[in-house]
Order: sequence, then structure tokens, then C-alpha cells
Amino acid sequence: MILIDGKKISLELQSEIAVEVKELIAIGMKQPHLAAILVGDDPASQTYVSSKVKACDNVGFKSTLVRFESSVTEQTLLAKIEELNNNDDIDGYIIQLPLPRHISEQKMIEAIHPNKDVDGFHPVNVGRLVLNLPTYISATPFGIIQLLERYDIPTDGKHCVVIGRSNIVGSPMSILMSKNTTVGNCTVTLCHSHTKNLKEHTLNADIIIAAIGKPNFLTADMVKQGAVIIDVGINRVDDTSLTKGFKLVGDVSFAEVSEKASYITPVPGGVGPMTIASLLKNTLIAAKKLV
Repeated sequence: MILIDGKKISLELQSEIAVEVKELIAIGMKQPHLAAILVGDDPASQTYVSSKVKACDNVGFKSTLVRFESSVTEQTLLAKIEELNNNDDIDGYIIQLPLPRHISEQKMIEAIHPNKDVDGFHPVNVGRLVLNLPTYISATPFGIIQLLERYDIPTDGKHCVVIGRSNIVGSPMSILMSKNTTVGNCTVTLCHSHTKNLKEHTLNADIIIAAIGKPNFLTADMVKQGAVIIDVGINRVDDTSLTKGFKLVGDVSFAEVSEKASYITPVPGGVGPMTIASLLKNTLIAAKKLV
């Protein structure tokens, strides 16, 4: 079994991005600039955005953090989005999700100019992904593709089972794995809450991408020997033996499944670190006007 080290690959990617930024500035191009809109005081969102700001600094990007109280109106938020759309110094920006219930996430996403949508959530960018046109791939799927590529994991002709059909991970992942690309050419089965006989599908899978949001959902009896396991889940479960009172686990029961896997991502330290690296990569693509 080979452990897929997302933290290591993320740092490698960030180092490569930093070198490219220096080269761009040396030939007279401006410093890439990523902005983030943060609404409210959700601790997880604040931690994630802080990590993004730190990562920007590490690779030589400019960063701007725009904060709003959770009571902000849709009208105020839309006005700020329009302002960012028209700010030529900002190459790309994100709206940190989730948003308060009184704000339509879809309305905010659709208000972002597709050329600045470095999260890859805008319908135009999703459509371009489906049509295999240059686009921003949402960060988590983009990160998974890079992990498979960096570890030289064969995908051509393999059977890939994706568990979960969210617009952020599951659905785009199923499209990417079926594409006629170096990391792709899989026969893909997309499973979800209405899938019958899930175990039959996973037992036939060469690659399983678990993104269902249920702790320790995928167990050893659902996995064939030698399967590649990509665990997207980050779940907080109680653990009174720890000072903080909880631990993070994935959607995969790691201890038992790792005994059968050929490759597997841990939680934490697997897919998670790749998300920020992929966002930075998308921002660099935006700065170079490649989309």
C-alpha cells in the first residue's frame, strides 16, 4: 500500500507556482491577485480563508479579504461582486461557502464573471468543463487529478466509482475521470443516495473516489484487493481521549481499507491540502489569461 501524501504534493505545486510568479514579474507582468469574500464568522470558513491568504503570500500572490457581517443583504453582496468583476487588478476571486440562509448561493455564484471564477462553480465554466474547453476546474476535483498524475496512477480503461454527486466534487469528478485525457479514460459509475446495491459497484471498482460526507462509510468488505482509494471526506467525530474532544476522519474506514488498497489518501493530509494549491493554480491561469 502506498500512502498518497497530499501535503507533500501541495507544497511541491506551491513551490512551482512561486517560481512561475517570479518569472512573470521578471518579464513585466503584474503580480497575480486573488480576492476572497467571507460572510459571517463561521470558524471553519475563517480558518480556510486564512489558509488561502497565507498560501497567497507563500507563492508571491497579492491577496484581498473582503469581510461582511452575517446580516449582509444580497443587494450589498451583489454590489461588491460587481465591483470585483470590474477591478482589473484582481485576477480571480471566490465567495467562501456556505453563506447565510437568507442569501442565495447560486445567485451569488452566477453573478461572478466567469473569467474570474477561480472556484470553477459558474455555469459557464461547468459547461466548458463538460465540452472539454479551457476552463477553471473546481479546486477539489482539480487537486485529485493532480494527485493521480503525480503518483503516476494508471487510469486508462479502469473502472472508477464516484460516491457522491455534489456539484462541487462528485459530478465534476465523474466528468473528469471519463475524459479522453492523460488522467482519465475511465469507465465511470456515479453512485449516490438512491443507488441500489452500492457494494456491487464498489467491489468492481479499480478506483473509488468517496465524497459522500459520512464518516467511515466505505469499509473493507466494499473494496476489492488492489483498488485505488481517494477519500474526499472530512468529518468531525467525537473522541474524548483527545484534548480537543474530537478527531477528523474521512468517508473511508482507513485502518481496514488501507490493508486492501494499492494507493490511498489519508484524512487529514490527503485531498484537503490539494484544494488550496489548486485554487492558486487556477488564479495563476487567470493571471495568464489562459481561460
